[in-house]
Amino acid sequence: MTFPALFVSHGPPNLLLHASPAREFLAGLGEQLGRPRAVVAISAHWEARTPTVNATPAPKTIHDFFGFEPPLYEMSYPAPGATELAQDVVRRLEAAGMRVARDTTRGLDHGVWVPLKLMYPDAGIPVTQISVQPFESTQHHYLIGQSLRELRADGVLILGSGNATHNLRAMMPDGTEPPNWVQAFAGWLRKEIASGDAGELLDYRDTAPFAEKNHPTEEHFLPLFVPLGAGTPGTPGRLIHTSYMNGVLAMDAYAFD
Repeated sequence: MTFPALFVSHGPPNLLLHASPAREFLAGLGEQLGRPRAVVAISAHWEARTPTVNATPAPKTIHDFFGFEPPLYEMSYPAPGATELAQDVVRRLEAAGMRVARDTTRGLDHGVWVPLKLMYPDAGIPVTQISVQPFESTQHHYLIGQSLRELRADGVLILGSGNATHNLRAMMPDGTEPPNWVQAFAGWLRKEIASGDAGELLDYRDTAPFAEKNHPTEEHFLPLFVPLGAGTPGTPGRLIHTSYMNGVLAMDAYAFD
């Protein structure tokens, strides 16, 4: 079974606790997609200077957040590690000319386990994770996705987890109408992904409206370029969810076939 590569906006960790359109979407996404044999995830919440692949046999649940409701810190997502797949990922990235590291101790951060807990709550699917490289380019992350594209036909779900927009310094009360600068960037992103041409997206820092205001730092946007690269070249991406949280968080999700 060939899976699309996905980008999801994971929002705050307490997405798990409160009803919202984004939570409802993620809770139904696993059934809609079907069950992959494994997941390769790249999350905004694991940063490293070089691509690092999680080869932990039984990754722990990392509660890498502060000040949220106590029940969140009791939650776990005991998915098995995908150690053989991790080795395959390492080989593919090395074949693309990258220096790659392995990590055999790291768990799954909330950028991975929060959406997966909604998508596949039984935690039975093996998961490996790749770090994001915040000092590398969009092209670098696109190449990671290209290197992993063939895995989709082998029942592997490639999952990028970040946020379509992410300026926490401008957070507003939930339910606030998104400001024009958020809507402009989110609308531009939808249009460019639907075009099937990656060029404008890869240069988004120069071509997108209010790029730096929506992403003062890039770690929540760079995961998009991995599933973008893993999609079939020239095939338009699909918007599969859109909503907003706290005014400035566009919770859009995309599939790349």
